[in-house]
Amino acid sequence: MPRRRRHRYPSDLTDAQWALIEPLLPPAASIGRREKHDRRDLVDAIGYVVRNGCAWRALPSDYPPWQTVYYYFARWHDLGVTERVHDALRDQLRVQEGRDVEPTAGIIDSQSVKGADTVPAASRGFDMGKKINGRKRFLVVDTLGLLLAVLVVPASTHDTVGGRQVLLDSYFAGRRLQLVFGDGMFSGTIVDWAARLLGLRVQVVRRPAGQQGFEVLPRRWVVERTLSWITGHRRHARDYERRPDHAEALIRWAMIGVMARRIDRRAPARRPGPRPLQRII
Repeated sequence: MPRRRRHRYPSDLTDAQWALIEPLLPPAASIGRREKHDRRDLVDAIGYVVRNGCAWRALPSDYPPWQTVYYYFARWHDLGVTERVHDALRDQLRVQEGRDVEPTAGIIDSQSVKGADTVPAASRGFDMGKKINGRKRFLVVDTLGLLLAVLVVPASTHDTVGGRQVLLDSYFAGRRLQLVFGDGMFSGTIVDWAARLLGLRVQVVRRPAGQQGFEVLPRRWVVERTLSWITGHRRHARDYERRPDHAEALIRWAMIGVMARRIDRRAPARRPGPRPLQRII
């Protein structure tokens, strides 16, 4: 049996959360050398990188070697394990919330983030609207805010082009959405294209005329909350990945942690409000 490490970090999975993920991982090889490191330690190490934003080489020494952790991260991504674990947890959480496994409505949005110096020039661009040099993330989520599809492209990619691709990815992944909400950037030709090719209705939620300052918009706030869940993980405050598909995999790992905690709690997180001011005498 692989040896477990003793020290535990706040980002590590609890026993209940690990019990959700362990059965979803592929079985160990029956031939060849036995695995040296506990798989829970490998998953915890990936979660540490995502949550704390450190480099792979900067993993604490009581985790398995960073080369081993990165090898399993890349291998599980290439074999489709990461996506299967993510989708299985999403289905379980939807059932727990009293929803059908397959959603019929979703919300689409994009987010531009700065690219670190590790992001090659071939996969980065400049977003003229946001004035950001880096990459753009396209997300499709269900009405609970759970991830259905993700696409990472250069920030110079127009929302119409990226929106078409992420909706196609969702369609060919087996999602049969009937309605998708989006902002004004997803109006125009993409509406007719989605209706004709995918049988999908794209409904644009626009800001009220004369709006000043911040205001929560119907439906669109759901995907904005998902983006805040993702960027709450320091690894996603900026894009550091050389490969866009690895950036997509790390976004799924962030959502795996979010969903595992929510299934374990059996309720949405409740954050305490501001504490009342105390008068100092």
